[in-house]
Amino acid sequence: MGENEISDNGDHILSMKNGDHIDLDDDDDHYNNTNISHDNSNMCANIAFAQKLLGELLGTYFMIFAGCGSVAVNLNFDKIVTFPGICITWGLVVMVNVYALGHISGAHFNPAVTIAFASVNKFPIKQVPAYIISQVVGSTLACGTLRLMFSGKGEDHFLGTMPAGSYIQSFVAEYIVTFYLLFAISGICLDDRAAHFWSIYEPSKKLGPSNCVEPI
Repeated sequence: MGENEISDNGDHILSMKNGDHIDLDDDDDHYNNTNISHDNSNMCANIAFAQKLLGELLGTYFMIFAGCGSVAVNLNFDKIVTFPGICITWGLVVMVNVYALGHISGAHFNPAVTIAFASVNKFPIKQVPAYIISQVVGSTLACGTLRLMFSGKGEDHFLGTMPAGSYIQSFVAEYIVTFYLLFAISGICLDDRAAHFWSIYEPSKKLGPSNCVEPI
């Protein structure tokens, strides 16, 4: 090292070969840039995660509001919507939500989807509880909205359908349909060899097999 060369001893003190020392303030930009960048990264990550949770809450809210709302209208107003109309309503609202929110939250709108993605390491496990809470809150708010809208108009149709058979039949039916739903979603969305048709798989779950087992 030359006579006037400078070395950093790691304690924010620059020592020179001739014995002089220069103390650096901790507020110096050179040492704070890293901390500022780290804080900004954390803030951006928190904002992005909050956007995802809000997307799941809103998506689930609108899905339940429109889908269960179509059922409530159909039952309260002399079958005006019709069964095909209910199916189309479910399919369209899910499709619109996927297009509007899929790039933000992934458009799960269902705890089963979130858990399935996490189980195959396609979704962070630590985010699962927050996602499920957002979905439950969104669906609960939607049911509350429908209750306010349809209260005093006959039966509480906004609550949805009730099983016509035994609980065992209902459990088996839900298990099979949920398995098929996640099988299709996983094949389409998680396999790199498959095309990513986000606008196709979601409406099909409402227009297809789920409606076949709803009366059960």
